[in-house]
Amino acid sequence: MTTRSLIEAWLALVVLSAGTTILTLIEASTSYRLMIGGGVLVLAGLKARVILTRYLGLSRSRFWKQMFDVLLFVFLSIAYLIYVLG
Repeated sequence: MTTRSLIEAWLALVVLSAGTTILTLIEASTSYRLMIGGGVLVLAGLKARVILTRYLGLSRSRFWKQMFDVLLFVFLSIAYLIYVLG
């Protein structure tokens, strides 16, 4: 991994983490509760994808990147379903 791609991945994680922090500061009792919860999960999924593709090197393997994308989508969908039903 080059230094440039490491810095880009780190900056992406910082920006996504800042977005998550901003979403969590919104009052949870508002009518946008489900959208806020979904937004937090989407940002968590994007952060996981950055870590998997950049730090673990899955960007070099199309098969494994797609497999982890599917598994991540299924996991986050189940988590959102539990959040909605709970």
